[in-house]
Parts: sequence; structure tokens; C-alpha cells
Amino acid sequence: MEAHNRVSGTLAAAVTPLTGADGSVDADGIDAVVDFYARAGLDGILALGTTGEGILFSLDERRFAADEFVTSAHHRLAVIVHCGAQTTHDTIALAEHAASHGAAGVAVIPPPYFTLDAEAIWRHLDAAAEACAPLPFYVYEFAPRSGYAVPIEVIDRLRSTAPNLTGLKVSDSPFENVKPYLIPGLDVFIGAEGLIAQGLASGAAGAVSGLAAALPELTIDAVRSGTAEASARAARVRSTIDPFPFQSALKFILQRRGVAIEDAVRAPLLTLNEEQRNALQSLIDDPSGEIASLIAA
Repeated sequence: MEAHNRVSGTLAAAVTPLTGADGSVDADGIDAVVDFYARAGLDGILALGTTGEGILFSLDERRFAADEFVTSAHHRLAVIVHCGAQTTHDTIALAEHAASHGAAGVAVIPPPYFTLDAEAIWRHLDAAAEACAPLPFYVYEFAPRSGYAVPIEVIDRLRSTAPNLTGLKVSDSPFENVKPYLIPGLDVFIGAEGLIAQGLASGAAGAVSGLAAALPELTIDAVRSGTAEASARAARVRSTIDPFPFQSALKFILQRRGVAIEDAVRAPLLTLNEEQRNALQSLIDDPSGEIASLIAA
């Protein structure tokens, strides 16, 4: 296996900006958000994951967006590209593309819809890892999204069959559901902001955070300080955003921070309506709130 720089620290689960009546991928918007992430001091980004709406785009759109993220981040941020798709064939195609176009790593969530057994999950993930080898490969464990948890026996088997298996992004909660994946020798990134401190204390390499897509300061502080208080603060702010259509809300907050993007998302996800925009704006403007203090800083 070739030597690759291992990624650690704080990564944003990047939004994917869209524009126009058809909601096409906005290359200029990707440049704008990557510049914001770099200036914020993040260590990297996960492109086209759950926050980035990746599963909703065509293969061509995903390849195009991945290229834009990698090009925009050049020498500034590590870019791990999420390549999970409904079929093994499409997942392999995306993983091969990411590996040949400068990504720092590939992450794959097992396919949703069918509840796959351990053999099927291993075959799928092993094929994806082989497709991007020797690039670092990360299993994206998020049972509420895939519909099932990746069995630990699959991770153990991958360690023997996929030499480029580097780690996992684990977005499950509570911590009891995360702990089994904190396997020595694998770089594990915590997805739930409120669990960052516990994860780091148990050997996690950092966090990949949806909150960091618009308010990276909170997740950066949680990772760098490692304190329960910083993790709780990030979780508290996340809980104020969660009632809104999440991806659109993050894009709206980025707009208010001077990032030139629209708040549109890919259907069937919902874009904020006017009532929601007004409510979120009030939350942002509340001088006693934690979002207002961050944006004013």
C-alpha cells in the first residue's frame, strides 16, 4: 500500500450548493463554501455525504461535484469523497473516479433499502475498497440512514481483505452504539457532535460534523479542546437547527455568513419556506443565542 497522509481532526460534512430552476450543482458555490471552510481552520471535508445530499445526485453530478471539491480544496483541505450508492457497480465507479482525481480518501455507506446480511455488506464494501486502493478507505456507519448497522464481524473481515481500510465515520448515537467501532488501529470520526468528547477519550481521530458545514467553530472547539462542555455546546446548537429542513438551513446560515450560495436542495428534500426562513433568521439574530455570537465574531 502506498503511503498516504492520514486525515485527522475536524472535518465538515460539506453542503453541496445548487443553483437555477433545475437545481444543478453550483461549481462557483462549491468554490465559495470550500474557501469558507479553509478560512475557518477545518482540517478537511467529507463531500457528498448525508449533509451533502450525495445519494440524490446522478453519477455524473457526483463525479462533477467531487472534482470541484477536490480542485477547490487543493493544498488547503483534505477531501474525503463519499461514494456510497445503491448498487455495488455504481459505488465502484464513484470510488475509482475519486481515487483517480485527487481525493484524500473514499467513504462508503452500505446501500439503503434492502437489509443486507454480513456477507453481502462485506462483498460490497470490499469491492469499493479495492476500487479505490491504495487510497484510504472509510466505512460510513450510520444505521438510521442505511437502515441497519454494519456488523463488527464485517469490519474485522475487511481488515484482513482490504489493506487500505483506514477507519470509519460513525454517526450513530447514543455512545453505546458508537463504542464497538472504536477499534484500535482504525481512525474513527464521530458524527454526533454531543459525543465528540467521549469519542476522543476512547481513541477517536476526530469528527465529521454536519454542524461544521455552517458553524465550524463549534465542532473545531469540541475536537481541539476535547471537553464535555464544548461537545455539549455544539450539540445544543445543533438541536436548535434540527427542527428545520437541515441541509437547506445550513445553506441559509452560510448565506448569512457571506457565502454566495442558494439555500435550495435536491427534491425530495425540502427547501426552507418563508415562514421557516423568518424563524431561522430570528434564531440567528437573537442576541442571547449562541449562533448570533458566532456570526458576529
